[in-house]
Amino acid sequence: MIAIIQRVTQASVTINNIVKGQIGMGFLVLLGITHTDTQEDIEWLSKKITGLRVFGDEEGKMNLDLKAVDGNILLISQFTLHASTKKGNRPSFIEAARPEVAIPLYEQMIKQLEQDSGKSIETGEFGADMKVALLNDGPVTIMIDSKNRI
Repeated sequence: MIAIIQRVTQASVTINNIVKGQIGMGFLVLLGITHTDTQEDIEWLSKKITGLRVFGDEEGKMNLDLKAVDGNILLISQFTLHASTKKGNRPSFIEAARPEVAIPLYEQMIKQLEQDSGKSIETGEFGADMKVALLNDGPVTIMIDSKNRI
């Protein structure tokens, strides 16, 4: 599982000109799921996301996590994070999980993030054509891959 975490002051996702999810301060998380991901990946990645200390403390140092700043999460599924660009100019998405595997894992990730953050998670819609808007704060953008834990 790959997550791109962007610290934002605001973010939203629009589908068919209707805002589906939006947050103020917190994380916009783009989530890529592969066919080998498991519940263990979900639990590990959720803890990393919710415990990530990238918000400024009283001295301006990145030392606070999501809970400390009462931040929120907007979670967007994004299969293109598993694109392979090794050959040619057209990416291959063979490592991205098929919907029958990815959708249940995405739904489990939502529940796990809600449990770990203690808040409802705003989301997009799996497989939809989404328009994502954000105001990246910093900018701070971090990639975490659950397969690279060591």
